[in-house]
Amino acid sequence: MAKKCFLSFHYKPDNWRVSQVRNMGAIEEQPLLAANEWEEIEKKGDKAIEDWIEKHMKDKQCLVVLVGEKTAGRPWVKYEIKKAWKDGKGVVGIRIHGLKDAAGNQAKIGGDPFAGLTVDGGPIVGVVHDTPYSTSKYVYDHIKDNIDDWVDAAIKARK
Repeated sequence: MAKKCFLSFHYKPDNWRVSQVRNMGAIEEQPLLAANEWEEIEKKGDKAIEDWIEKHMKDKQCLVVLVGEKTAGRPWVKYEIKKAWKDGKGVVGIRIHGLKDAAGNQAKIGGDPFAGLTVDGGPIVGVVHDTPYSTSKYVYDHIKDNIDDWVDAAIKARK
């Protein structure tokens, strides 16, 4: 049975890679917004973004950060991580830089999105999973074969 997960990622460079992970069918995630839908929410300000995150993260068991080249530095990714941790949800990172984008390009490895983040004075402990492969097909297969176990471990770690 698919775990209910909230996906956190850097939209513009990684949305194609994220779609590949979604198509694996291993997790049940929130609806993803098209770029123009996200822009409409952004225009309404930070409170509208927080409300959207709250609504879609509410019934999820785990936050899955799909880590691309620049994901770790994104302010809303950091917000989502802190919120999930504070709410007692599992948190896990999965590196997706090795998956090809729409143009067939892979990205450079990104930083650890959990590094240095704290909630209520304590560190956020999240594992970021990588793949031993560099070929996109093998990266895809590795993620598909392991994502369920990674999410399960993150959920169990918070219980």
